[in-house]
Amino acid sequence: MGSVVITGASSGFGRAAAKCFSEAGFDLVLVARRADRLAEVKAALSNEVDVLTIALDVRHKDDVLSSLTALPGSLGEVSVLINSAGLALGLGGADEADLDDWDAMVDTNIKGLMYCTRAILPGMVARGVGQIINLGSVAASWPYPGGNVYGGTKAFVQQFSRNLRADLLGKGIRVANIEPGMCDTEFSKVRFGGDEEQAAAVYQGMQPLSAEDVAKVILWVAMCPPHVNVNQLELMPVSQAWSGFSVQRSDGASG
Repeated sequence: MGSVVITGASSGFGRAAAKCFSEAGFDLVLVARRADRLAEVKAALSNEVDVLTIALDVRHKDDVLSSLTALPGSLGEVSVLINSAGLALGLGGADEADLDDWDAMVDTNIKGLMYCTRAILPGMVARGVGQIINLGSVAASWPYPGGNVYGGTKAFVQQFSRNLRADLLGKGIRVANIEPGMCDTEFSKVRFGGDEEQAAAVYQGMQPLSAEDVAKVILWVAMCPPHVNVNQLELMPVSQAWSGFSVQRSDGASG
């Protein structure tokens, strides 16, 4: 059946996906920055599957390549790579955003995803089977104030996923891009620098998706028949939809 590599596995979608795939009987390689959190995730999983944890930052190309191209034994026969590592930082306008926040989002959401994909993909191609599942966002298609670079990074994920499909045609590799909307994970807490009150306010008065909701979708995509490719799947909670166009109007007559 092959192993499943999950990045960002210490929390959110990655952690929930680890539970789902473990219960489905897949051996796992769990990747995240926090070794202590990875240990907690592993301890909560089934003892009937093999679980390897790797503490690394996906932004560090050399660490990613040295670790993910040298997985031991059967764990090296990766059947599914789930690129879940990602984050949003800040919600200010582009004129006031912190450039370090922008760099961190680009380095994690774009470069980290590229590095992990490039490390795993050659083995899949050599075996003629495999699947890349990227975690994008509705922000790739639908802009909102303060989304600026975060939305731009997720637009990259969308287009990169499509171009992978083009590159891999005829090689037996499936590529999916899953784009969730509002989801109650650590996402907003990270975005607001650990401010739990501000993060909780994002979901006040509505029922967002849960990490488990999204993980079940990821598993469903992975378990589709080998000849079926889910190119792109966008999901939102029922209480979220699109707004109309924003129009700035002045009181004076137009010139």
